[in-house]
Parts: sequence; structure tokens; C-alpha cells
Amino acid sequence: MKKFAITAVVLALASTGAFAKDWKVIRFGVDPSYAPFESKSADGKLIGFDIDLGSAICEKLKAKCEWVENDFDGMIPALKAKKFDGVLSSMSVTEKRAQEIAFSAKLYNSPSRMVAKKGANLMPTAESLKGKRVGVEQGTTQETYAKTYWEPKGVTVVPYQNQDLVLVDLSSGRLDAAFQDAVQADIGFLQTPRGKNFAFAGPDVKDVKTLGVGVGIGLRKEDNDLRDQINKAIGALHKDGTYDRLAKKYFSFNIYD
Repeated sequence: MKKFAITAVVLALASTGAFAKDWKVIRFGVDPSYAPFESKSADGKLIGFDIDLGSAICEKLKAKCEWVENDFDGMIPALKAKKFDGVLSSMSVTEKRAQEIAFSAKLYNSPSRMVAKKGANLMPTAESLKGKRVGVEQGTTQETYAKTYWEPKGVTVVPYQNQDLVLVDLSSGRLDAAFQDAVQADIGFLQTPRGKNFAFAGPDVKDVKTLGVGVGIGLRKEDNDLRDQINKAIGALHKDGTYDRLAKKYFSFNIYD
């Protein structure tokens, strides 16, 4: 009888996370098509702000970081299927996503903006974009926004597997505009040779419901121990100056706020 009682207690504790897993290896899912947050160098190495942050978090936790490449629109299903332990790939925290997964403390905040050819005189509104083709990356908050507010009013929203493909078709003229993270668009496209004929079209686009409230690490809801450990590590990175040092490698402004 005592044996059964002890077993029941053990099972109950396990189900509540009282026995925390020893996270010696943390696997992060990443879509490396979103410079300066995550991309690949000429030699195929993963680079970017998210990569640096993940590595710093693992260092604080004395864990080994492993990176698993995955298309962005399949990140949440792959996380739930335990292909990796967290999504560290510029994933905005939204109400819809929070119904499926948990999130770490905020990593940074970056607005959404539209890019178009210079002189196109387009604005990020359904009225201005009616009859136009706007490219978005599949699974992003920008896709959700565009399909919610623009597509029903006559705008053709074209989803792509990754952001590089969006920019290729924008450059070639197959798209009238692209809608994405503003920092990615600026540093990863407008400040490069292929973006010389393009510019931001209109102001930041804001909508808490579809675009979220900043970027966090996506985690399985049951991994409370991992979320707690990651949040402590993020706090430590801010406290000891590591976060600011890493951010200054990529940004000339306050990416956190």
C-alpha cells in the first residue's frame, strides 16, 4: 500500500514539474533567413543577434547550444513534436501563439514596416494597396496582419517559405511591396546593394492583436523549468552588460524598447 502511495506522489510531482529536467543541451529552432537576427555567413555558419543571445543564454546555464534549422511557418508544430526545445528565431509574442505555446521574457522589440520601390507612393493601407501584390514570409505576424486587414479589401497577399524569397521577388518586380520586421528590412535589405532602389513605404504598422508585443523564445507550456532557467539567464545578461554589448554589434539604437 505504501509503495502505491509513494508512486502516486512521485507521479504527481513529476506532472507539476517538481522534478526539473537537467538541461545540459538546449536545442533552439531557427530559420536563418532573417539578417541581422539570424542568417548564414559565407562559410555556412549561423550568425546574428538571436544566435549570439542563444549562445550567451546557454553559457549562463552551463548548457550546450544546438541549432536546428526549420521553416518559420512550421516552428510551433516542430516545437510541440519535440524536434527542438525552444524557438529562437525572431518570434513575436501574440495572443494566438500564446494559446499554443509559452514564451520567455522579452528579448527585444522591433516594429513592422512595408518596403516598396522608391517613388511608388504606396502606403501600408488597404486603400493604397488595392490591386497590388505584397510579399510576406509564411507564419509571420506580418502575414497574419496582411491577411486580416488587407486581403479582404482587394490586396493580393503572397506568402513565401522564407524572407530571402520575398526579397528576391520584390527586387525582380514580381511584387509591389514586402511587409516584414523593420530592422530586418533596413539592415538586411535596404542597406545592401540589392536594396538601393527601395525604401520604407509609410510609417510603422502597429496592431497588438496580430503583430504582438515584442519577441520572446517560444517554449512548450509543460517546460516550466526551462522557461524559469532561461528567464533567469536573460535577466543576468541584462545585469552584467552582456545584452547591451551584443546588441551594439548589430544595432545603433535601443532594440529592447
